[in-house]
Amino acid sequence: MITFGTLIISFFSSYLANQKGYSPETIASYSDCIRLLIKYTCKHLDLTIDKLGIDMISDQVILDFLDYLEKERQNTPKTRNQRLAAIKTFFRFAAAQEPTLIAVCQRVCNISKKKTAHKIIESLENDEVKALLSEPDTNKLNGIRDRALLALLYNTGARVQEAIDLDVSDLNMKNPQQVVLSGKGKKQRIIPLYPETIEAIKAYLDFRKNAGFQSNTLFLNAKGERISRFGIAYLIREYVEKAAQKCPSLANKKVTPHTFRHTIALHLIQSGVDITVVKEWLGHASIRTTSLYVEINIQMKRKALKACPPPTISSETIEETPRWHSAPILAFLQKLSRKAALC
Repeated sequence: MITFGTLIISFFSSYLANQKGYSPETIASYSDCIRLLIKYTCKHLDLTIDKLGIDMISDQVILDFLDYLEKERQNTPKTRNQRLAAIKTFFRFAAAQEPTLIAVCQRVCNISKKKTAHKIIESLENDEVKALLSEPDTNKLNGIRDRALLALLYNTGARVQEAIDLDVSDLNMKNPQQVVLSGKGKKQRIIPLYPETIEAIKAYLDFRKNAGFQSNTLFLNAKGERISRFGIAYLIREYVEKAAQKCPSLANKKVTPHTFRHTIALHLIQSGVDITVVKEWLGHASIRTTSLYVEINIQMKRKALKACPPPTISSETIEETPRWHSAPILAFLQKLSRKAALC
């Protein structure tokens, strides 16, 4: 039987990195999870780590571990589910390497996710986006960079890490104007760019060049290094605070880099863009994730409908539905019947 240590090394050094193509951040998250599970199991079973075998980590141990994460480490149900997903991935890999672990793997993979509260996806209105984009001082290097960054975040719906990782060579500023984003699992997707976004990026690159900064990295910090997550989050908070003075509705919103992603998704759906296009735009692995925006859009329409009640019609004015209305309905039902027969 393959040793536990060998499985661990192979899982992280070969499977996640090479076969799955996961980013260093994702691998680090998996590592934290498995490390915590091993430490918990050793303590729970009163074993030293050299005596621990993977077959000792039963489904009940994992359930106890998940409870420990919530109660002792104050993990949210969402984080708990992420940890469980990482554990299942590891056990599936282990079972593929060592068939005798299939039964253990099946029991672990049967553990259900914990239901989480359905959070409202925060997004921005058009006037709020405009207020934020007009806030950076384009007479300064940081300001003209921030204008380009905000424009790109909204235009592309890029995850913050995708924006951080961008190089100038990822852009095509001539026709067709577009950018190549590298998402989760190193999957790439091409996003078209507004002329306004291209204009903002060109202005930033020209300003930067004149300031003496030469780099293929697209977004640089004040030290000439690749901008960080913290840096992007910080500048967005600053601009939201300033823009809220002109656009008060921003004061009641928690705006993060991810808010721009939610915003363009919702705006695309509201504009009638097909959900499969939005899925590819955002780089979602599943259409179910994208469908949340459709659900939100329908809720908005229903809210608008309630705010605009129909005119009152007296019973005297209601006429019999014309017979020709029944023809399309019958044809529709007949079509469904044919499909059912074929099935």
